[in-house]
Amino acid sequence: MDTIIQPRVLKGFRDFLPASEIERADLTEKITAVYRSFGFVPIDTPVLEYAEILLRKSNGETEKQVFRFQDNGGRDVALRFDLTVPFARFTAEHKNELYFPFKRYHIAKVWRGEKPQAGRYREFVQCDVDTVGSDSAASDFEILNVMREAFFAIGVKNITIRINHRGVFNRFLASLGISEKSEDILRAVDKLAKVGKETVAGELASLCGDAARAEKILLYIEPCASFEETLTKIESMAGGVADDTQRLRDIYEMMSAVGIEKTYALDPSITRGLDYYTGIVYETFLNDLPAIGSVCSGGRYDNLAGLYMKEKVPGVGTSIGLDRLIAGLHELGVLQEKSSYIDAEIFYLNVAHAAAYQKAANALRANGVAVEVFPDAKKIHAQYALTDAKKIAWGIFIKEADVADGTMQLKNLFTRETTDALTPSQAAQMILAKK
Repeated sequence: MDTIIQPRVLKGFRDFLPASEIERADLTEKITAVYRSFGFVPIDTPVLEYAEILLRKSNGETEKQVFRFQDNGGRDVALRFDLTVPFARFTAEHKNELYFPFKRYHIAKVWRGEKPQAGRYREFVQCDVDTVGSDSAASDFEILNVMREAFFAIGVKNITIRINHRGVFNRFLASLGISEKSEDILRAVDKLAKVGKETVAGELASLCGDAARAEKILLYIEPCASFEETLTKIESMAGGVADDTQRLRDIYEMMSAVGIEKTYALDPSITRGLDYYTGIVYETFLNDLPAIGSVCSGGRYDNLAGLYMKEKVPGVGTSIGLDRLIAGLHELGVLQEKSSYIDAEIFYLNVAHAAAYQKAANALRANGVAVEVFPDAKKIHAQYALTDAKKIAWGIFIKEADVADGTMQLKNLFTRETTDALTPSQAAQMILAKK
């Protein structure tokens, strides 16, 4: 007898039952609608890329997290760890087929071999949106605006999007004479929320060669009470007005003109750990659950596509970490569980009326109702068990007289109230009115 293999999934990976997958699908549909409303179009790229494509502009920490192996042809390949690097390769490979500025969104799975923890998995979904071909404050602002609108569309309004500009930070480090350490310093500062000020101070002192310069960096990254005050401080510490601080000023002017500036904060400690960011960077936090960390982040990466092509193509984008976001929303208790998309169930009462049930179902669907017919003539309590499991709100009874008249009776399965005979149109109006 064959040995039965125990069904199991790898650590950091998950199956999704209908309630969880419906939840994810509903959120991605709302996010997609917002992306499209700003003019972004969808693309897709392979989950496997040549390792040199993915890792050319990465640091050692990124390489440790990548699922990398040799395929059957001996090629060095890896699973994508984000959607931005493949997009840069995509842009270079299809530059003659694209129009610029090119605005794309991409919602798909990525893989990282990091330690699984609450809201962090080895396989997860990112919801990316990017513009390439424009280095303007308008493009930067549009990404920041679409981030806000996406969260508002899914009912998450108590957020803060913290922004910074790497150019200002790099000018500041140059004034301290430690430009060559910029990437290491940026990564050290990026860990501030995780490891605390004391640990970062020690790491900065080691990188800078003395505690005095480390203290200046800690002073620089401390935000002030308002966006304008923080901008004035970092501008002064970086050596005065320049294109980078003017970019932040232009973006803030657009925020204020639209009336959304309260959603954003200028935070000089936001640096983003990946090497390819060159300008504005940002992270999004749930104000009611700051401990979960950023649930949406990104920035400007003007040199990334240059790894694969001679022409410089500026880019800016952001990514919502869908799984971490969902984990946070569950912790806050703001998601309503839904086990199906069905509004109503037509109960199977009589084998002789099977065709009438299907006719009624089609009539209801034509009126906008999501409905299914129970497939077997089982006892009614077994049919009720299914509607309970799926949390279906309405039951439909089609009796002998209803078959002849083309009518039906509704039962609210939550309140147990029933109606008189209704036409499909009348039934649909009642169902949709209380949806």
